[in-house]
Amino acid sequence: MEGSEKPDITDEPQLYLLLAQPDSIHAMNLIFLKKLMEKKCVPLVVTVNQPFKILKKMYAADGIDPDTIYAVDTVTLYSGGTATPGPKIRYVNNPGNLTDLGIAITEILKLMPEGKKCILFDSVSMLLIHTPTVTAAKFLHFVINKLKLSDVSGIFLCVEKGLDPVIISQMSSFVDKIVDFEAK
Repeated sequence: MEGSEKPDITDEPQLYLLLAQPDSIHAMNLIFLKKLMEKKCVPLVVTVNQPFKILKKMYAADGIDPDTIYAVDTVTLYSGGTATPGPKIRYVNNPGNLTDLGIAITEILKLMPEGKKCILFDSVSMLLIHTPTVTAAKFLHFVINKLKLSDVSGIFLCVEKGLDPVIISQMSSFVDKIVDFEAK
């Protein structure tokens, strides 16, 4: 691991696994979404942690225009909420439905404008609550390779203690960098 180094969001597509304490996940989400947008990268937020409706409010309160963000929401329908259709959002009925999640990510990536694209996967840890470790590892490998083939940057957020050491080991071979994040 790379100590408490912060990922350097570059112009070249990079893939990061960011590890943080549970109380830093929201801060990470905001900080790195802003960094991606500063680099003129069109973001796709894949939310497995909170409904996108909640994230939109959080983003707006922090000065981020939520209408500029594409999203795949796996939480709203699963939690009994109502999907709000829109051209920049896809809903998946369950965070453990990896087939539909993969399809939704692929669909949204195709809808996004040409140019720099990036994905912010809001919680690898939450994905593991809904999916067996081996299945989740295969899915993440699929997503990461899809991003590499499409020249899309990616940030995968994870609660540090919430990740099986096997997944950390496997993801270290998938991503460009694993970074321990410490919120200031």
